[in-house]
Amino acid sequence: MPHNDHVLGGELPVARLGFGAMHLTDSWVRDPPADRAAAIGVARRAVELGVTFIDTADSYGLGANEELLAEALHPYPRELVIGTKAGQSRPSRDEWVPLGRPEYLRQQAELSLRRLRVERIDLYQLHRLDPLVPAEDQFGALKQLQDDGKIGHIGLSEVTVEELDLARTVVEVVSVQNLYNLTDRRHDPVLDYCAAEGLAFIAWLPIAAGAHSRVSGPLARIAAETGATPAQVSLAWLLHRSPVMVAIPGTSSAAHLAENVRAADLKLTDEQYASLSAIPPR
Repeated sequence: MPHNDHVLGGELPVARLGFGAMHLTDSWVRDPPADRAAAIGVARRAVELGVTFIDTADSYGLGANEELLAEALHPYPRELVIGTKAGQSRPSRDEWVPLGRPEYLRQQAELSLRRLRVERIDLYQLHRLDPLVPAEDQFGALKQLQDDGKIGHIGLSEVTVEELDLARTVVEVVSVQNLYNLTDRRHDPVLDYCAAEGLAFIAWLPIAAGAHSRVSGPLARIAAETGATPAQVSLAWLLHRSPVMVAIPGTSSAAHLAENVRAADLKLTDEQYASLSAIPPR
């Protein structure tokens, strides 16, 4: 199966192996990167290696992640698409609390525009649905931002097929970002829905927080057969799984970044793909 670009919203081609930027800043604003220059270097290296989609969020470092990307990459290359997210609040270091009040989502968009130094956000994603706010109100806030020219395209994160169906009665959705990897396929129905409708499926945690680099069994065997690392094989399986798949492995290591990006060139045979697919999901 070819690993060519996916076109977001019919107008934004992105390479299907992107970059999740969260790890470039530590998880809380009071913990800046231990080596800011190195973090900036990783962001720049991702673009040099051909990454054309970078994912961030207003809640990563309470905005520090977006600021770092702007420092590293602005003015952005024409082919680079940056997607950010809103709808998760961070009241403390270890808390992630959905917050989808329309005025909050609109405020966060304004802050993301400022931090990213752009006039329009390419892809704006609802980070989580807030169960305390009517879903239609949350989708409506995104529609208002789009109508006002503040955001280009709309995506959702961690949604079910039913929630995606509901959202599409209010807004045009171009992508869904759900947790998905070789050993966690709980969102297969959402992926199949996206494939049928031509929506991008953005897989976060695509190598299970590094767990797929330390394995035995079929993953290790096929890594030996191909001369690749187990993590690369795991990413190649994702890209083979569906033409709408966009994987966003994240790292703060330039070496791991290069390893991940090389996975886009790894082609599995149908037999290798079937052997990997037979691994029971955890």
